[in-house]
Amino acid sequence: MKLSIVILCWNDLKVIEHCLASIYATTRGNDFEVIVSDNGSTDGSIAFIRENFPQVRLIENGANLRFAKGNNVGIQASRGEYVLILNPDTVIHEGALDGLVEFADKRPEAGAFGCRVLNADGTYQGCIWPFPTPRSEWIKSLGLKPLGYVSEWFHTGAYVKWQGETERAVGYPAGCCLMVRGEILKRLGGFDDRFFYYYEETDLCRRIWNAGYPVLYTPTVSITHLIGSSTSKKFPPIGFAIDQQITRYLYLYKHHGERGARSSRRSTLTGLVIRRFTTWVSQFVRPTEEGQKKAEFLRTLFEWNYRVDPVRLVEKGEEPQLSVKLTNRVLER
Repeated sequence: MKLSIVILCWNDLKVIEHCLASIYATTRGNDFEVIVSDNGSTDGSIAFIRENFPQVRLIENGANLRFAKGNNVGIQASRGEYVLILNPDTVIHEGALDGLVEFADKRPEAGAFGCRVLNADGTYQGCIWPFPTPRSEWIKSLGLKPLGYVSEWFHTGAYVKWQGETERAVGYPAGCCLMVRGEILKRLGGFDDRFFYYYEETDLCRRIWNAGYPVLYTPTVSITHLIGSSTSKKFPPIGFAIDQQITRYLYLYKHHGERGARSSRRSTLTGLVIRRFTTWVSQFVRPTEEGQKKAEFLRTLFEWNYRVDPVRLVEKGEEPQLSVKLTNRVLER
């Protein structure tokens, strides 16, 4: 088996049909299998896949295991030389997966691969990033992102002078489309399932690099990634934001130690002070309901980071008590 395609499904009936159909319609040059790891869907996804795509290997987890654990179920069942982690809200272009495998075959030194990801309107979405570091956290918090156009040393989590036009080694591609050599992926144990909300692929690719295998990107292969718009792009629900903070500290602690995690907390607090001040000024000049919501969001985020000890958070799971009750938690902790 050349390629195993692992798709995590959780109530994705509206999009998974197009994803699966595009895979089977455009992939002809390699033998492949599609594994759908279902995280307890209740919208009819399971019945639809069984009826319309009987060739899919469907694994029913019976509960929402979230991204890392759910994908690990599919990874463990995979038989391919390569394993492609693919979102259900993607559409595969003609020859894309055959092209990605061909690209990987010619670069045996590499461990993981990413491709060009487009929005539904054909514009470049990105989904390729350098690794976050304590330094990049400070640069972002201090508003020094424009210096990234002078030197990538000042990156804040993006390749600001590069729009995916050329082949290059990268930090990590997004988990919406990430192909890894199967032997390496299984040897590393797949995703670290402690990353329950974001940073899953960041950590995996960091471990692939640490194992001595570069992660490569090719612009000659492209897919479309449909992104939902239910969450505000200005700021997410506070519960989601806190959960993202937890996995961010986990990543920085894991790869930069106690010092990196504590440095990140200080930079986060600095950045939040700046953002709260500018929001206060904006509200003073022209108060709006949206501005008031943003101010409350930033206040709660600041309180949580001010009270948290990132080392104890990671090592013992200790979260601070807040003056407000958090909602929209990804995972009850």
